Amino acid sequence: MTRWLAVILMMAFGAAIETAHAAEVKLLTVGAMKGAIQATAADFQKANEVTLSIENETAGVLTKRIQDGAAFDVAVLPPAALTELAKAGKVTEASPLARVGIGVMVKAGAPKPDIGTLDAFKQALLNAKSIAYIDPASGGSSGIYLARLFERLGIADALKPKTKLKQGGLVADLIVSGEAELGLQQMSEVVTASGVTLVGPLPAEVQNYTIYAGAVGTKAQAPAAGAALIAWLKRPAMAPILQARGILPPS
Repeated sequence: MTRWLAVILMMAFGAAIETAHAAEVKLLTVGAMKGAIQATAADFQKANEVTLSIENETAGVLTKRIQDGAAFDVAVLPPAALTELAKAGKVTEASPLARVGIGVMVKAGAPKPDIGTLDAFKQALLNAKSIAYIDPASGGSSGIYLARLFERLGIADALKPKTKLKQGGLVADLIVSGEAELGLQQMSEVVTASGVTLVGPLPAEVQNYTIYAGAVGTKAQAPAAGAALIAWLKRPAMAPILQARGILPPS
């Protein structure tokens, strides 16, 4: 009897380990969506009885990691990146989750420049002693767009000598440290950063919204839980959580 009881307990213990493993969801996300996901992570875990592991990086870095075989259950990236990964057989069909525009920041307590019009925005950049944004070479969506925008506005050469490029993470770090006077990054990463103040969004005529979507990995260890996470992030109840972080619905 004791021997059979030991066998049963060992089997139950093994099943428990397998269940726990299957219930762990590994999420790879761009930084712009990290804060909003973290804000609802505890409720998601409780409602679905899973453990959510979150890693963030730029879209370019995450896309390469996935292409190189990184293990994950869900990826939150721009649709173009997910389309590329789907063609490579790395993810299933993507589902739009949100869109984020770019904002301008200064150090907390510093005067806010006028960026209300395109001309005022250009002048604010030219007047600033230094500016900072994400290095386009790191694959950050906002950095890629801003570099092209400055070329289009004819101010790239004037800005280059006083530009500090951030290799992923928060541009706010360079503003708080005093390395740059004016920072530009996606709104969701400005409004939640400590030590900086949001001046406002880019002027409407040059604003750029990055769409973010979620997709389950084709080799996900917890595909059902991954799909549940995407459905959770699409719930109407997510709207105020997103809006509080400068994030809008996908359309």
